[in-house]
Amino acid sequence: DPDYLWWVGCAPSTDPRAQQTARAFATLLNEAGVNFAVLGPEERCTGDAARRSGNEYLFYELASSNVETLKRVAAAMIITTCPHCLHTLKNEYPDFGGDFEVMHHTELIETLIEEGRLRLKDSARSLTFHDPCYLGRQNGVVEAPRNSLLGTGFELTEMPRNRRDSFCCGAGGAQMWKEEEEGRVRVSSARIQEAIETGEKTLGVGCPFCMIML
Repeated sequence: DPDYLWWVGCAPSTDPRAQQTARAFATLLNEAGVNFAVLGPEERCTGDAARRSGNEYLFYELASSNVETLKRVAAAMIITTCPHCLHTLKNEYPDFGGDFEVMHHTELIETLIEEGRLRLKDSARSLTFHDPCYLGRQNGVVEAPRNSLLGTGFELTEMPRNRRDSFCCGAGGAQMWKEEEEGRVRVSSARIQEAIETGEKTLGVGCPFCMIML
């Protein structure tokens, strides 16, 4: 009977940077005494990339199977470290009979800090933060990542386009898995230039796709 089910996602299975994020998040959960569980080999891809690229049949198969699994384990709250997983589980699975409570990991971190369950060291550093599309624009989660960073003593310099008016990293719409169409400039190049112009040396992200693109 875990309080939270952590949907780990595909990225920590393949990407070294995402693996670091997963290990760090698990460390924080254990440090705060959070009662959580993972599905392990029963977890499959949410089907986000399949649907964005137009393979509705594959998405249907994945969503139907995942909804059946999640109903069986009856998780009270699902946590994701990937906004794509969050959006799909929260907003698209209800069409397949799966009405689940889902939150981004920064929302849980924010709560743990407020409750005093996470005592963080002061970093005394500064950075700029990129709002992932599926976190900010699509689901309105914009303050939790910032409050989690500020809770460690970070100073934040905002890019001109931020929060619900943020700019895509270039991976959205399944562009993560294909070459971009011809245009004036790569989307990822345009966004990273905005980060550079803040003068900060560190760029924070809240999504494994954004991490790779930027």
